[in-house]
Amino acid sequence: MSSALGSKDGILIRIMEVSDYQNVKLFMGNNFYNGEPLCASSGENVQRCYEKENDEYHISMIEQGTCLLALDENNDGRIVGLVLAGPQVPSDLDKHREEAAAMEPNTWGRIAVFLSKVEIEVNLFKRYNVSKLLYSHITNVDASMRGKGLGARLAAALMEVGRSKGYPLMAAYCSSFYSARQKQALGMECVYEKAYADYKDDNGKVVFNPPAPHTHLRIMVIKL
Repeated sequence: MSSALGSKDGILIRIMEVSDYQNVKLFMGNNFYNGEPLCASSGENVQRCYEKENDEYHISMIEQGTCLLALDENNDGRIVGLVLAGPQVPSDLDKHREEAAAMEPNTWGRIAVFLSKVEIEVNLFKRYNVSKLLYSHITNVDASMRGKGLGARLAAALMEVGRSKGYPLMAAYCSSFYSARQKQALGMECVYEKAYADYKDDNGKVVFNPPAPHTHLRIMVIKL
């Protein structure tokens, strides 16, 4: 079976392979961590936080055949976009809570605690009565390609992959205003939102202060 999912305007989308990961990691270092609102506003080198653990997590998702690459066919196949996505099951709620509680209070640890609290509160498995879902973890597009619909193409391609693999539901936790708007345009529904200004530590201090318009975390969902 071919890993290619379609080519348009010289950009090929295909299934990511484990052998791609070193280039994927370089791409994320140059594009994701300095652009994602919570990471970019932290003043910390977030890619170095739990680097080994995140590498293992990303590779485990790639091994599921649920991660995508967008490649510029006119530029030696240069990566211009990607999606890291993988399966989640109900037992992951407790697993993520325990992992987050054990993390150091660096930016990635604080993000993990925040997302764990949110996913337990929302509990998509109970809400939709499903035993698994496809979790769209990271979608990232090269700065030179933004505004050209590539992120939407990647999200739509991931939905097709999810359907082909029998997932009943796809979910994305959107920390960016633009990613939530893009996914809503593709038919995903916002089922939960949390204002960053309302999320505070034990001392009453706001934990995350990304710039506007990134004011909320939004959970976007679509039935597949």
